Amino acid sequence: MKEIRIAVIGMDTSHAVQLPKLMQDPESEFKISGMRVTRAMRFETPFQNKAGLDEREAYLRSIGVEVTEDFEYAIGDCDAIMLEINDPSLHLEYFEKVAALGKPVFLDKPFADTVANTRKIIEIGKKYNTRYFTASSLRFTVGLNNLVDSKINVNSAYAWGPLGQAAAGSSIVWYGVHTFEQIERIMGIGAESVTAAPSGKGVVCVVKYKDGRGAVVELNENKWVYGDVIRDDAGHDAICTVPAKTPFYYSLMEQIRLFFLGIETPVSIEDSFEVMALCEAADKSFASGKPEAVEQL
Repeated sequence: MKEIRIAVIGMDTSHAVQLPKLMQDPESEFKISGMRVTRAMRFETPFQNKAGLDEREAYLRSIGVEVTEDFEYAIGDCDAIMLEINDPSLHLEYFEKVAALGKPVFLDKPFADTVANTRKIIEIGKKYNTRYFTASSLRFTVGLNNLVDSKINVNSAYAWGPLGQAAAGSSIVWYGVHTFEQIERIMGIGAESVTAAPSGKGVVCVVKYKDGRGAVVELNENKWVYGDVIRDDAGHDAICTVPAKTPFYYSLMEQIRLFFLGIETPVSIEDSFEVMALCEAADKSFASGKPEAVEQL
């Protein structure tokens, strides 16, 4: 089977380095075979300046990636595309650029900066019949997989994770997406409202579901750990934590590999829309101080 050639668009996220590292750095502890990043496109955003981009470019070139500022050149030698843009306000613009190319696309988290722009991306994808998916790496951790596969009939859940500070836009949307991905993976679609409030150490979000279930999402400043608890009506529970050294990027790249091979789509658009809607509802509630509805697709 031939090697899948990948174009990376955007280098303002560490993922633009960490994901290619798994594919083609001979010194990487973990390795994904059968894929190679051929070209990457750089441009400055509020999330990364020239000096940071220069450093990332030097590394990418050291593992065989051409780096350019020319979009057409970047996509000129690829079978698939990874949109690795940290600034979610640019996701719509660049998805529109790649959607009509007839190549599978991985759109790194979050879906977009707003639900309105998420809807536009979905419509563009339908227009061009684009194969794409979007997800956080936290969705695919071994611990969360085991939790979801457990025999507990989930009535409530509690998830925690960090609240990184966004260089622009909403921090809840930009970084809270990791933890909301976990809760959506556990609870599925059907959230009705979110109530968010400051906790002194970050933000606590209470999610209500149409079927009476509930969930809590805790976003913590300066605490870089993730975890989840699930419970059923009888009080049975299960817990998982994600240590900092867990290779969750590897788990994500394995899902991307299967998707680029055409084997499966790991996350439905409906699930990803719900994650985006949860994030925006939490952001609105944090600002308004009252419950906010979760938009429906």
